[in-house]
This record gives sequence, C-alpha cells and structure tokens, in this order.
Amino acid sequence: MQEASLRAQIAATHEIIGAETEQLDIVRRQFELGGASGSDVLAQETALAQEKATLPPLEKQLAQERDLLRALAGHLPSEDLGVDFDLATLRLPADLPVSLPSKLVEQRPDVREYEALLHEASAQIGVATANMLPQFTITAAYGSYATRAASLLSPGTTVWDAAAGVTQPLFEGGTLLHKRRAAIAAYDQAAAQYRYTVLTAFQNVADSLRALQSDADALKAQLAAQRSAANSLEISSNQYRVGAITYPTLLNAQNSYQQTRINLVQAMANRYADTAALFQALGGGWWNRSDVASEATWNVTGSEGDPR
Repeated sequence: MQEASLRAQIAATHEIIGAETEQLDIVRRQFELGGASGSDVLAQETALAQEKATLPPLEKQLAQERDLLRALAGHLPSEDLGVDFDLATLRLPADLPVSLPSKLVEQRPDVREYEALLHEASAQIGVATANMLPQFTITAAYGSYATRAASLLSPGTTVWDAAAGVTQPLFEGGTLLHKRRAAIAAYDQAAAQYRYTVLTAFQNVADSLRALQSDADALKAQLAAQRSAANSLEISSNQYRVGAITYPTLLNAQNSYQQTRINLVQAMANRYADTAALFQALGGGWWNRSDVASEATWNVTGSEGDPR
C-alpha cells in the first residue's frame, strides 16, 4: 500500500511539474512582450525548482519500499519482483460492509491462540484436582512384598503396602492443594488475557470501520476541492494570458491546485490502507464465511464456562 501511495504521489508531482513548466513558458513569453516582470519569471522558476526538489525524496522512499518487498518475498535487492503496485490498479470490494458480526473476530490468530491457552489452563485444573484423590490399582492377582524370603507370606507386608499406597496423597496434601490453587490462578490469568485479546480485536474492527466512514467523506471532499482548484487554475491561466490578472493571483491558483492534488492522492491511499487494516483486524477470509449470522455475538468468557 505504501508503494502504491508513493507511486501516485510521484505521478501527481510529475503532472504538477509539467503544468508549472508550461506556465513558466507562458510567463517568459509575457515577459518578452512586456506583460510580465523579471521577478515574475524568477518566481515561476523558483516554484518549478521547488516542486522538482520534492521528487528525489519520494523516489528514494519508493526504492526502499521495493527493497523491503523483495526482502519479504525472499528476493535479493537486485532481483525484480515482476509486479508494480499502483493506486489506479487497486479496487475496493464492491460491497464493503459498514457493520460486521462480532463472531468474525473468532478467526483471528491471536484470539485462537489465547482461546487454546484458556482451554489448556482449564484442563490443568482438572489434572491438579484428580491428583489430590487417593490412587491405587486393584488386580485379580494376590501378592505381597517383603525384604526377606522368610517374611514373604507375612500378612503385615500386604496391609502395609496397601495403606502406604492409599495414604500417600495425604502426606502430599499441602503440595497438591497449592498446585491446584496455582492451576486456578493460571486459569484466571489465561481468562483475563483471552478477554483482553477479544476486546482488543473488537476495538481494531471498530476503529477500522470508523476510519473507512471518515475516509469516504474525506475522499469526497478532496475530490471536490481538486476539481474546483483545477477549474480555478484553468480560468486564472486564461486570464493571465490576456493580462486580466496579475502573476501573484495566478501563482496562488497554482499553489492551491498543487496542494489539493497531493491531498487527493493521500486521501485515496488512506482509504485503501484502512480497508487493508479492516481485513487484518478480522483475521482475513471473512468474506468467504457463510456460517456467520449478522446477529451473531462472541462470548468473551469462552464457551467452556468456569471449571471451578
């Protein structure tokens, strides 16, 4: 998107330079005929030189953006990407919604990540609770344990082993209890992180939608301003040719047109950038979802419920 914006600004700057070059020729002819002063010629030459001076920084930024794209695509700086991005070739979705079902944020990678962590923390509480219960094994075989063969059949060995196996969790009761409390605390932390992630996702989507609404209004206003400034410049140029206005008046019309032309390009770039931000905020692919109803809502507390 940045590359497309820079290309559009460079193209607009070239148009402005071309118009100012033509205007410089007019001023020079007026000077030769005595209809303009030498200061008028110098002023127009200065304006042209200043506009040309804005090109190198834009071209440098464009070259850096291309290098960044090559690096992201796994290419060397000397390799050609084979594609150029231009605002004129970009198209907004035909049916871009101004409101979206909240369930769409469920597919965001960060929301899915913290949802999985929440489920894991919930399972850990169950594991810690189960570990607090006595654990022993009942089999069909009868046996005993003794350190000496002479006492192998002593009934005390069997009773002692059974008691030790059953009462072992009692001796570790304090440790196991604190492990369960730690698992509950970890669940609370995971739930808070999950809730914050979902709320942040909602904020991103809401900000993007509001930005798109504002961008549409701004683009409409800038387009009207650019058309008005272009008409004003054309009228002023014709008037200056016949000597109906002075050169400062023409210069003001030029400056107004130049500013509105650049503002229009920036407004177009902002609209595309905010559209891309909306796609990013939704995790991508939402336009292919047919299972999301317009009235769907997303439960920020999760579908599992509190396992405690």
